[in-house]
Amino acid sequence: MIPPEAAAGIAALPPGPLGVAISGGGDSTALLLLLHAARRAVLAVTVDHGLRPESAAEAAAVGALCAARGIPHDTLVWAEGPESGNLQARARQARRRLIADWARGRGIGDVALGHTLDDQAETVLLRLARGSGVDGLAAMAAVAEGDGVRWHRPLLGIGRGALRDWLRGEGVAWIDDPSNEDPRFDRVRVRAASP
Repeated sequence: MIPPEAAAGIAALPPGPLGVAISGGGDSTALLLLLHAARRAVLAVTVDHGLRPESAAEAAAVGALCAARGIPHDTLVWAEGPESGNLQARARQARRRLIADWARGRGIGDVALGHTLDDQAETVLLRLARGSGVDGLAAMAAVAEGDGVRWHRPLLGIGRGALRDWLRGEGVAWIDDPSNEDPRFDRVRVRAASP
């Protein structure tokens, strides 16, 4: 059964084929499987940033999960790799560009992302800490346009813990990325400081 907090966001998605960005983490895995449970026509895409030795195997595991459920899946590789500067920001920009190119190439105008209520709170705190002021309170939009596609965040009304509980109930494992625990990154420090 789809959690009610997720059902509203999923119901608000436009009809037609939908791209789903899946890293293999709990949030994006739950998003993909919730959409599949809602009988949405989805195509999944994973970006292998190549930043850790395990990344190719993790992308392959996502591909196997999709294959077991009959969900088309592609893995995209960030060939340029990181340069100097903010690694997470560069990886995020590359991921968005690669996914947008993939979606446009397949005639997909809408891509769903697994951002949750927790991500929303972390984003507000990060933006306020960086001095964005009142504009920072806007946080992430449920729908945004950019790079020739519409980006949807249907899970902004549900927390990370509830999604993981749902996955456990479905008997589905997910991948925990160790960079999500690395205190060098601002978002990890904000997450650790949150109650």
